[in-house]
Amino acid sequence: MRCANYTIVADNEKELVIMDVGPWDQYPTITNSAEEVVEQLAGRLNGRRLMYYDSDNHLNQLLVKDERFAGFRPGGLS
Repeated sequence: MRCANYTIVADNEKELVIMDVGPWDQYPTITNSAEEVVEQLAGRLNGRRLMYYDSDNHLNQLLVKDERFAGFRPGGLS
């Protein structure tokens, strides 16, 4: 499976924020390729949250544990 096509929109001391850019007829969404996205970015997190704007422009969180995808947190709520 191909990985999502995304861009980094914020990179600060608390979080890394990415945004789905598609096109979705050629790439899966971040939601649908969450494991691959986390695999690509886990080394950059250093304990920070990984937030993402999904294909509907909603902000959510990809949960990461031990540098692996561990689930979703809708709305990125703590």
